[in-house]
Amino acid sequence: MSADFNVIRVASVDDHDIMRGGIRFVLMAFDDLEMVGDARRGEDAVKMCQDLQPDVVLVDMKMLGLDGIETTTAIKSACPDVQVLILTSFHDADLVRRAMKAGAVGYLLKDADKEELAGAIRAAKAGQTTISSRAARALAEEASDPGIELTEREREVLALLVKGMSNKQIADQLSRSPFTIRHHVSQLIKRLGAANRAEVAAIAVQRRLI
Repeated sequence: MSADFNVIRVASVDDHDIMRGGIRFVLMAFDDLEMVGDARRGEDAVKMCQDLQPDVVLVDMKMLGLDGIETTTAIKSACPDVQVLILTSFHDADLVRRAMKAGAVGYLLKDADKEELAGAIRAAKAGQTTISSRAARALAEEASDPGIELTEREREVLALLVKGMSNKQIADQLSRSPFTIRHHVSQLIKRLGAANRAEVAAIAVQRRLI
């Protein structure tokens, strides 16, 4: 393996031993993904992240003790550079929205195939949002104003937001001020009835707004 080959360090938090072992086995199929650790409980996740410094942590939603949302909040508070990808069996809109608000960068279901999981981990490392189609559909069904029409500028901003760009990066790309882009993003969040940027991206993809 060449020295410039960037391996993504992955950890998992799940109270099912078989699930954690399965994730480890699946990731062995990819040269750019390395499982560096796991935890059975959310209470142990923060220390694991502090000790191992993974790039991406896969977090189950329903666990004994801290649940996935509480675990995500704790990880992001202690290790803000670690990206959290929810990996769960539950896809109702409220859970998705709360997970994104807590700081998760993506929301994937456990029936995802190995290529989908690998792609979601790579996207998470890059700060890009991945939402499973069923979870995105649940969000879209609850989104307000299904007949919304976006301006050309809003669509441009939205397309770059979906790619995972920050406000500054979008501003540079469109030759606009960060203040203007912040305004557009705020308007998109409001008009789509979303909680944050990640949810905006999920709704945009599901409703084919870009």
